[in-house]
Amino acid sequence: MAPRIYWIGDSTVQFNDISTWPQCGMGQVLDLYVRPDVVVCNHARNGRSTKSFYDEGRWAPVEAALRPGDLVLIQFGHNDEKSQDPIRYTTPDRFAANLLAYARAAQAKGALPVLITPLVRRHFDGDTLTPTHGAYPDAVRMLAKREGLPLIDLSAASAKLVQALGEPASRELYMVFAPNLYPNYPEGKEDNTHLRYLGAVRFTGLVANGLQALGGAYADVLLRTPENDKFDGKGYEG
Repeated sequence: MAPRIYWIGDSTVQFNDISTWPQCGMGQVLDLYVRPDVVVCNHARNGRSTKSFYDEGRWAPVEAALRPGDLVLIQFGHNDEKSQDPIRYTTPDRFAANLLAYARAAQAKGALPVLITPLVRRHFDGDTLTPTHGAYPDAVRMLAKREGLPLIDLSAASAKLVQALGEPASRELYMVFAPNLYPNYPEGKEDNTHLRYLGAVRFTGLVANGLQALGGAYADVLLRTPENDKFDGKGYEG
């Protein structure tokens, strides 16, 4: 029986319907990178943190459905850092503790958790991309190292990609566009957090690279994993 991939997280991962087009979450394009017999179960929801996702009962059906060998991608951070909102806010220490609880619960079912640092926001100071997530990416990195958990450092990989593209070109990855391009947003949009389809494809390619680098069962879900191949959202490059 083929493994399934469960992805829990926030709006950068969530499945979007036509009412918010062209917004697109990473979870809705992961199918592009995995074997056709591997089912992607995207449970991410807009605005959720490690705390609110659990408190709202969204983890319970995922935990109940897990089978040995399933992968669980765990990606939060954008909303955990919102200190003005007690429903969602977690300190970096509590954030790490919540991530560990998800990971251990998955392992107890024989599933394979993967911690993923939060996707970079597109925040430029002149020509330089500047970090906005504070201590939260490091909290994930330190947790993974301390507990021996698999890690995909999407914060670092996505920052490298966005910086390489530069300020103007990277707009195409995010919900940043002029008026009258999309019926849902006649006044245009300046949203440097959420993604358009191209951004979802490119950044999910970085997640696929991370799974490939982890090897074994993590890489086995991908369409193909020959040594030195790389997913870049536009095909493969050696």
